[in-house]
Amino acid sequence: MAVISNFKPPDDDDERKGPLSKRVKVALLGKPRDISDASIFRHITLIPFLAWVGLGADGLSSLAYGPEEAFRTLGLHTYLAIALAFMMAFTVIVISMAYSRIIEEFPRGGGGYVVATKLLGERAGVASGCALLIDYVLTITTSISAAGDAFFSFLPLDTGWKVPVEIAMVLFLTTINLRGVKESIIMLLPIFLTFLLCHIVLIGVGIVAKVPEFPSTVSATSEGFSTGLGTLGAGGMLLLFLHAYSLGGGTYTGIEAVSNGLPIMREPRVQTGKRTMVYMALSLAITASGLILCYLLWNTRPQTNRTMNAVLAEQIGQLLPASGAFVVLTLLSEGALLMVAAQAGFLAGPQVLANMAIDSWMPRRFAALSERLTTQNGILLMGGCALAALLYTRGNTHQLVVMYSINVFLTFSLSTFAMLRAWYRRRGRPQRRTRLVLFAVSFGLSATILIVTVYEKFPEGGWITLCSTGTLVLLCFLIRGHYRRVARKLRDQFAELETAVATDGRMPVKPDSAQRTAAILVAGYGGIGIHTVLNIFRMFPGDYKNLIFLSVGVIDSGTFKGEDEVEGLKKKTEDMLRKYLALAAGLGVAADYRMAMGADVVAEAEKLCLDLVKGFPKTTFFIGKVIFENEGWHHRVLHNETAYSIQKRLEWAGIPMVILPAKVR
Repeated sequence: MAVISNFKPPDDDDERKGPLSKRVKVALLGKPRDISDASIFRHITLIPFLAWVGLGADGLSSLAYGPEEAFRTLGLHTYLAIALAFMMAFTVIVISMAYSRIIEEFPRGGGGYVVATKLLGERAGVASGCALLIDYVLTITTSISAAGDAFFSFLPLDTGWKVPVEIAMVLFLTTINLRGVKESIIMLLPIFLTFLLCHIVLIGVGIVAKVPEFPSTVSATSEGFSTGLGTLGAGGMLLLFLHAYSLGGGTYTGIEAVSNGLPIMREPRVQTGKRTMVYMALSLAITASGLILCYLLWNTRPQTNRTMNAVLAEQIGQLLPASGAFVVLTLLSEGALLMVAAQAGFLAGPQVLANMAIDSWMPRRFAALSERLTTQNGILLMGGCALAALLYTRGNTHQLVVMYSINVFLTFSLSTFAMLRAWYRRRGRPQRRTRLVLFAVSFGLSATILIVTVYEKFPEGGWITLCSTGTLVLLCFLIRGHYRRVARKLRDQFAELETAVATDGRMPVKPDSAQRTAAILVAGYGGIGIHTVLNIFRMFPGDYKNLIFLSVGVIDSGTFKGEDEVEGLKKKTEDMLRKYLALAAGLGVAADYRMAMGADVVAEAEKLCLDLVKGFPKTTFFIGKVIFENEGWHHRVLHNETAYSIQKRLEWAGIPMVILPAKVR
């Protein structure tokens, strides 16, 4: 009878007695999660409120620089601020509505990468995915750098410590994200709520206090508009407004993170994602436009080494009790939220990376999950790249904002154009006209901001972003080409093996534990597995009377989307193993199988092997491995070392294991 094993976390006694490195790991990251627990998805996925905290912080943190950049660009023509505030709110709401429709159409997530791939083709998809990856790395770096600026401009600290402190922030966020998505968000929740409350008070008091002056403000705005029309002309005024609107584009970033991060949300995911989008859109639209209006109403102007938000907080704080404490709390929460905003990069970035890895654009190890069921490799890569960008720019926020401001609108433009094109072709569908208008307006806004930003910012560092994205796209095509060549060679070399042994669906007799047993670890039914089985009898004729097939159903980011997905993987793995039983019956050999489910294939395979030896002491383990004639470093990156890792663990336990090569010529 076959045995199905499930991963069980070690108990507390095992962890206390383990090696020091393991105890430190558990202390930092937490205990491994039990994937056999049916409630695990509720424990690690996000309700709309927590998703808003984790993903919405990216958009809200842009209040520290987006509205200010737009208002500064107006110069003396501040009468345009009312129209600018309206356009900011309008843009946020329109793009959010467009992405809510994208969530409906792509309920499994993936955001801009999946949208462009499915609707525009693989090339557009990989361009969108690479743009998102660069964007999320720069989200982390820009947010951390801006947080450092905020803290060091407010606190009496030596600025020489700025970059080291920012490095420490990145390491801290990397560590808490390795613990798990939900844990990291809950730890940062107080910062988010403090920021939101302070800015609601700031904007609310700032507007209400100026209500008596509204008639004079409207009159001054009208007069300024007439004067500007006479000096600049309609065309010049439009260009100035468009310039300010586009350079405030950082305000609109972060919206796409909801659709990218859909896999980490609680079922029903579509409703959770749409509700999260509503929370994000309303909070960002109200606060961004509210700040612009407050700048105008309070005649706030930038000052040397001080942000406009700091000046505004001091102006409005004079109307409040404990004004000094309010100003300090507002500015500290703003700086702290910038650090929280880096969460969007750690949450959505690895999800995009995992989706691309599943499609073979990136090394497949980036789709793997850790014991804590996080995309650990992706989190580490995002953190490492963010550190590299931080060190390269030496924490220069201005340069980072320039680099950061391009790719998000490239993704917006590709996604909205893809949806516009798709709905144009869906003639006769309900709501077609409404959707066409929505995506046409979204595409027009996104493309306008993208074009103006590239034109204005290209010499200031925009070229770095474009070159980095282009280089990453090229790397993706090289990786995809390698995987395809290897798959084609394996298929050509071993295709005949699938029909080499006649099978009629019969099941073999059960193995005798007193006989010598060959246990074969297999990942799937195909040429390599069959090649390994036949080679055992060719190399050791008459030695083995039993065959036992072992396999681990790997829970990666492509399958870890709900309990039904895991059950489907179990069935798929069991069906695959039954094919090997039919193969053994065709060879006339007694056989059985064992299987496990888990995120760490090496740990689960080791456990399967150790359990098997208890019942079948005369067992030798075998595994097939693809080898290359001229192996380079890239082979070790693109192809995991699972076989060697399992062999090392078993040999340390005194159990023999043989690796049988499958040569790729």
